[in-house]
Amino acid sequence: MRIPSVLLACSLVVSAVAQKPSTAPPTVAEAKAFLDRANAALLKAATDGSHAEWLAETYINEDSEATTALLNEQGSKLSLDLIEESHRFDKVTLPTEMRRQMMLLQVGAPAAPHDPKLLAEETRLAASLTGAYGKGKYCDASGKCMGVDDVDTFMAKTRDANELTKVWVGWHSVGAPMRKDYERFIELQNIGAKEQGYKDTGDLWRAGYDMTPAQFSAEVNRAWAQLEPLYRELHTYVRHRLIAKYGAAADRKDGMIPAQLLGNTWAQEWGNIYDVVAPTDPKLAQFKPVNLEAALSRQIAEKDHRIFKITDSPGAGSDELQKQKLAAAEDMVKYGESFFTSLGFQPLPKTFWERSQFVHPRDRDVVCHASAWDVDQVEDLRVKMCIEVNDDYFTTVHHELGHNFYQRAYNQQPMIFRSGANDGFHEAIGDAIALSITPSYLKKIGLTDSEPPAEADIPLQLRTALDKIAFLPFALALDTWRWQVFSGEIKPADYNKAWWQLREKYQGVAPPVERSEADFDPGAKMHVPSNVPYVRYFLARIYQFQFYKAMCDASGYKGPLNRCSFYGSKAAGDKLNTMLMAGQSQPWQQTLKTMTGSDHLDAGPMMEYFAPLYNWLKQQNAAAK
Repeated sequence: MRIPSVLLACSLVVSAVAQKPSTAPPTVAEAKAFLDRANAALLKAATDGSHAEWLAETYINEDSEATTALLNEQGSKLSLDLIEESHRFDKVTLPTEMRRQMMLLQVGAPAAPHDPKLLAEETRLAASLTGAYGKGKYCDASGKCMGVDDVDTFMAKTRDANELTKVWVGWHSVGAPMRKDYERFIELQNIGAKEQGYKDTGDLWRAGYDMTPAQFSAEVNRAWAQLEPLYRELHTYVRHRLIAKYGAAADRKDGMIPAQLLGNTWAQEWGNIYDVVAPTDPKLAQFKPVNLEAALSRQIAEKDHRIFKITDSPGAGSDELQKQKLAAAEDMVKYGESFFTSLGFQPLPKTFWERSQFVHPRDRDVVCHASAWDVDQVEDLRVKMCIEVNDDYFTTVHHELGHNFYQRAYNQQPMIFRSGANDGFHEAIGDAIALSITPSYLKKIGLTDSEPPAEADIPLQLRTALDKIAFLPFALALDTWRWQVFSGEIKPADYNKAWWQLREKYQGVAPPVERSEADFDPGAKMHVPSNVPYVRYFLARIYQFQFYKAMCDASGYKGPLNRCSFYGSKAAGDKLNTMLMAGQSQPWQQTLKTMTGSDHLDAGPMMEYFAPLYNWLKQQNAAAK
């Protein structure tokens, strides 16, 4: 789930933006005039770039790919020229807001070379790598092909170890053809980062967090140290249960869990195998998480009997089925919208419903990976998804709308400030809302008839932890790999070897078959070929619990944190909106403190939320020894 990197594209002539610097000492007035021009240029660049990128991801072909590459090239040139001009004001004493805009402009630039030929090469490779992933398919011996969404569904629902291994290997083969292009892409990015004064692109990425790259890495590692004991207990428990299910196929002597058995194409979230690892104690086993897929299907069907009767007709055609899917997908999105409006936010604009992609078109390839867009940086809000009626997409809808409501909240800020306090904030908003999808909330909106007692918390927490906690080391491993690739610590000859060494170190997960440097398994994960930083998702998994606790407190809730839902609380909504409206206009530490009372990444609320489960896991693992 991501927000498109819209500042990398524009269609205006750069010379109309940058002006020849004067030989006289620069003034505050000149700095203001420069920032006014920069904000206007970046706004147009973002809008033009969003239109092009939307087309490239919803109509994948050579033409849209080439157009995106060209606009990205022009946009990168614009950003580099603005940065170069901004350094003229480095020694001018500026008001705090203006100095912050200058700083963000400089650290937010793409890692792109100044040389026009190299810049053109980099943007072409970027578009090509993204397109290669979007077109990726696994085809079996019979010629039946599966795109990434079909692979995801297969990995989630299949319980045959051999078949899981076959499809896992098949999908991961999409990365191998990207390897040479990716190696060159890294070289070109590092050239651009060094031209801007950074050691490498990883250093540039980590510079955008209102602290030094070293301080940021320390912040991330400190939070992981808080959470790692809980993850290790979860890993031990899940491994024992998988061995009980699959026998030798799951029982590695090195203690690793085979990646294909975890219910997810990348083993990044494990919630899909809840049926395999659910508690066996009869006192707990009687309490099962709400069958949300069945409840959603039933309630959506009741909203439009005519559409859902189509599937009962023997001759139902594909156009009719597509209408059914679209109607169901729109209803899924309306659940998310209604949560935000219950907090006092205005409904989504009419154009959102007209322009979003909610389902996979029947006539073309698209990038189905869920994303949220603000095409004009004001009100042209959209999502791009291929929605199915199930638990995962119910959560995903809330997540993506979190981006949209954040985008709209800060749309009155200067363009340079129209972003999250940091990128982890943007990813955390919708997930903080989704934590309120508790049994009490589901009961309020008619998706369950009853609210289970407190002893039912363990099964529900286990299901949540299989996604929330299991994800953390995957996110850390992915960007640690990428930072080390950027720095040269990982050489191209060792890309795949290092990938699995880090996956084993952080996750305790191993590939189902031997892998070699003929493979490029990182390329099978969208965020690598699309060059989207991933540590933001690690931050978001922690921030969301900080935000969630703050909104629970604001709503007046008293009780165990994991049972809180602030649905319908205007006080919680006011607190949230204050944070969203600030955008990136101040250091994220200040924004976080206003929201939560804490000025640092803190896993304390997350540990508080999962405290009952942590104690239970320790008891289960001790008994299994």
